[in-house]
Formats: sequence, structure tokens, C-alpha cells
Amino acid sequence: MDEANRMISEGIEILKLNIGNPAPFGFQAPSLLLERMSENLSKTEGYSESKGILTAREAIVKYCKKKGIPNVTVNDIYTGNGVSELITLSLQGLLNDGDEILVPAPDYPLWTASVTLSGGKAVHYICDEKANWYPDIQDIKRKITNKTKGIVIINPNNPTGSLYPKELLEEIVEIARQNELIIFADEIYDRLVMDGLEHVSIASLAEDLLVVTFNGLSKSHLIAGYRCGWMCISGDKSHAKGYIEGINLLSSMRLCSNVPAQSIIDIALELEEETKELLLPGGRIYKQREFIYNAVNDIPGLSAVKPQAAFYIFPKIDTKKLHIVDDEQFVLDFLKDKKILLTHGGGFHWEKPDHFRIVYLPEISQLQMAADALADFMSYYTQNNLQIRK
Repeated sequence: MDEANRMISEGIEILKLNIGNPAPFGFQAPSLLLERMSENLSKTEGYSESKGILTAREAIVKYCKKKGIPNVTVNDIYTGNGVSELITLSLQGLLNDGDEILVPAPDYPLWTASVTLSGGKAVHYICDEKANWYPDIQDIKRKITNKTKGIVIINPNNPTGSLYPKELLEEIVEIARQNELIIFADEIYDRLVMDGLEHVSIASLAEDLLVVTFNGLSKSHLIAGYRCGWMCISGDKSHAKGYIEGINLLSSMRLCSNVPAQSIIDIALELEEETKELLLPGGRIYKQREFIYNAVNDIPGLSAVKPQAAFYIFPKIDTKKLHIVDDEQFVLDFLKDKKILLTHGGGFHWEKPDHFRIVYLPEISQLQMAADALADFMSYYTQNNLQIRK
């Protein structure tokens, strides 16, 4: 990113396929949301309650019930400036130095960073590419110690686009139950699912456990810049009084989240059809997913599992064939040569230097250009004997 910004400062145009930001690629929020926020601006100039305005939290409770998430009231809802700050808040309220949290590999890197900044240790369990990027149950079991306090589930997954089936989630719940772990469920993409599949909230399967679920409008309603997210605490809270008190204190310290964005949560959660149309056959996101999946797998030296949700694909590099030993260098060299910014797999705590992530939000014409550039680059690039055309 630093190199991309340096190039941009010199007037070089960069195609950014590194971040899931819909607006730059022509996606627009439902007009009704924009109208509602505009109407509410004069009414949302002051602070709200630290957890959020009541109408927003009531709408989130209703949504939780729709998802089958048990034992949630308005007092269990916390709104945030996106999910990011709530992830950090939830971990700061829990972890003592040396406590461990199980985090998937690959992961959304904020999770690992937040665990570390909160004084804990992120222990990465493997998601298996050969099994549709599902979490490896046996690896999870091997990674649990007497210091393990919780497990993070990112479903639908970023960066792989994998959607976890109910049976797998039930296995994870049973592990959490046997080891008295808190489940942290990152479900920000739960409304961005394709192929007729349905998202199951892991909290709906864990009424007897403490589950912290994260969600928001940034992706599903195409308003990433409005910073609108929430978390809910569900299940058995009987042994979590101190933890919840800590979260309440931390929530109060930052006063409240963006109030104009809070004011549209209730109407937004009634507006799902416009996004769904993008995900159906013929819809824009669906068509772009189909294109990039086929394009990547047509490039010699690359392969990819088909994503089922969100708008990311996580291709694998045949490192032996291409002599790749450093995935970050691969992405940096591609940026310099083709003026296209990707994210290397190591950025998602994937230890082998053999993956990278593509955001497939651009129109197919741009994705075609990117795929052609990638195919050309792969035809001559090697890290044993760099031969990059200028």
C-alpha cells in the first residue's frame, strides 16, 4: 500500500483490488437509505446512548431473532463505527497478558492485531483449501491449551469467500462447549451469499454458550464510508458479569458511535432485496464472481476455490513451477509492473508464500484487464531470476 500511494502521488493510476470498498467501483447505497439519513441529520447532531439509539438496537434484536440468535435484548446490543472498533473493544474487555484466542488462518488481519494489542496471543488454526477452505477441526483441537479463552469464526470468510455448513458449525460449537470457550462470530458478510445457499449464524446453535456476534451495513448495504456496525452478546451470560461490565465501560469511554448511521439501521434491515439482486444469476456481483473464478483458473500456475459469499477470491500460486519464495515481493513486483494492487496471503497470516487475494468488485471490463495483466505477468515472472519487462 505504501508503494501504491507513492506511485499515485507521482500521478500513476493504480487499480486497487486490495480492499473491499464498493463505492469506488460504482456501487451505490439504496436511495431510500440516503434519503432517510439526509432527513435525520438535524435530529442526529448530539450523542446517543453509548450502546446506540433505541430504534437501531430494537431493529438489531429483531434481526437476531430472524437469525435464530437466542437470549438477546436491546441491552445486549452495541453499535459501533463499523465492526472493527467493536472487535478490539470485545477483546480488550476480556484478555489478560498471555491469554490465547484461536484465530483462523487465513484470517481478517484485524483479529490477530486486536488480540495482540489487547495483550493476548493469537493462535492460528488452519482452514483447509482442499476442503473448500473449511476450518480444520482436528487442528482446532490440537491448538487448545489451558490459556485458550475463545475462538474466532469468520463466516462467510474473508479472504476466501467460503461459507460454512451447519454441520461444521455444530462441531465447532461442541469444541467450544467442551473447553468453555467464548465464540466470536464475525458475520459481516451474512447477507452476501450466492448459489442459493443460506447463512447459519453459529450463535443460533449455541444457546448454552457465550457468543459475541458482529455484523453491520458496510458491505451488505454498500455504505462502508458511513461506518455502521454492531455486536450482540447472546446465549448464557450467567458467568460473564465481569466481562460484560468491562465492555459496558469501554463502550461508554468512546461516548457513542456515528449517530446518523445508527439512524438508518432500522430501515436498512428491512431493505435486503436490492443487495440480493446483485447476488443472483445475472446480478453484477454474481457475474463478476463467475468471471474472476474462471479467469484465475485459466492462468497457468494459478488455481482457486470458488467463493460462495462476499466478494473475494484467494488464488493459489504454483510456487515450485514459478519459483516464488516471497508472496509479498510477488505482489509488490506485480504492482510496479502492472499498476494493480493485490494483497499477499501473508497479510492474512497464511504462512506459506503461495496465495494472494483479489477483490472482484470492479466491472468485468476492469477484471478482464486485470486478469490479462496477471496472465501476462505470470508468463515471465520468477523470483530466482527476475525478468520483469519495463
